[in-house]
Amino acid sequence: MFHAEILIILQTRRQHGEYHRLVQELRLDGERFQRYFRLDRAQFDELLTRVGPRITRLETNWRSPISAAERLAICLRYLATGDSYRSIAYSYRVGITTVGYIIPEVATAIWECLVSEFMPVPKKEDWMTIAEEFRQHWNFPNCLGSIDGKHGTYSIVLLAVVDARYRFRVVDVGAYGRRSDGGTLASSKFGKALQNGRLDLLKTGCCQKQSTWDANPMSLWQMRHSHCRDTSCAHSRGSNLSRRNRVFNYRLSRARMIVENTFGILSAQWRMYRRVIGTSPGNVEKCVKATCVLHNFMRWDRGSPAAERQAPDPVDLQPIRRVGTNNATREAIHVRETLASYFSAEGAVPWQDNVA
Repeated sequence: MFHAEILIILQTRRQHGEYHRLVQELRLDGERFQRYFRLDRAQFDELLTRVGPRITRLETNWRSPISAAERLAICLRYLATGDSYRSIAYSYRVGITTVGYIIPEVATAIWECLVSEFMPVPKKEDWMTIAEEFRQHWNFPNCLGSIDGKHGTYSIVLLAVVDARYRFRVVDVGAYGRRSDGGTLASSKFGKALQNGRLDLLKTGCCQKQSTWDANPMSLWQMRHSHCRDTSCAHSRGSNLSRRNRVFNYRLSRARMIVENTFGILSAQWRMYRRVIGTSPGNVEKCVKATCVLHNFMRWDRGSPAAERQAPDPVDLQPIRRVGTNNATREAIHVRETLASYFSAEGAVPWQDNVA
């Protein structure tokens, strides 16, 4: 009797399922549609055009398949809410197993159909554009990206390089366990490519009117704020911190906050990050990659980053812990000292003394 009742519920999907009733009504209200899916109607339709051929199933004499649009709706609703497979299955009047099959399949299709256009591997001219935009918008020279990593469900790490417009340019998903941020970077595919010189990075600075930096190599750095436990140190903390180093800390924080804000935008947009993701590690990785490329898809051609500067904190994405001493290398110290001198001389901005 129980199975017969379930079968009746599933058979009424086209009459009472959430996609066939509520979603169609939401199409009449653009604001509510966007809140429901996190994409507006035009973005949803464009995404469906791109992934539809990959997720369409053939109709047979024995069954009428779930449409590509409904499959996409189920996946987006999961990413947008983090609701359980069971809850989504009840709402859409499909089987729980069906939901468990649809979500990773569609998430994979989203990644594979969008990544080449909305998260392409940066080439030399792309790095040049990123560096110029960091200089223009954030007053930080020769910066090829803001890097950070976050822990999520199963301690899966999302390591990301973000440009000056809050867009993911490189993501590496799937490192497990407790590692330092430096260890995670070094062991990632991106970190290995960086170490082996396979990222087609610029060799010298490209910013105009920066004689201090014109001959300095372009790099991707994970730099720390100036501090020292010894109060006699030039980079002492607290009230003993010199004006020069306070300015450096402020300018570095201003550039580093781009990646923090981007993680905040991501977790606010896709609420699955605010819950324990109840699926396998492999499927978690697929969903994380899908949200990252959707993040770019939604804002790829957006102009100034000013509108997103006050991003919410990534409340459920945990920072990677520092382990060991995290002592800076001589090269990093040299870069830090050069930057500190530059920010207090020709690279100074009018307002830095008021906030540093």
